[in-house]
Amino acid sequence: MIFCFNWKKSAAEAHRMLVEVYSDTAPTDKSCREWFRRFKDGDFSVEEKPRSGQSKKFEDKELEALLEEDQSQTQEEFAESLGLNKFLYD
Repeated sequence: MIFCFNWKKSAAEAHRMLVEVYSDTAPTDKSCREWFRRFKDGDFSVEEKPRSGQSKKFEDKELEALLEEDQSQTQEEFAESLGLNKFLYD
């Protein structure tokens, strides 16, 4: 997208080009517009910005220890290990 922006393409043009190349996996038109808005503001960082609804980094030491022990466990297995009710994950 930065390439398109630097070549003075519009967000809509960039979106059309990306759809031609990536079809269904291309970023949405809205996403392209948001990126172009950031570029116009001088923000070329590709790091994600914190936002509401973004998954929260866990700080639970017990859960962290379980993850380090066996990362292949399912949510249900983690819940059972932590003594949580299964209905939380249904």
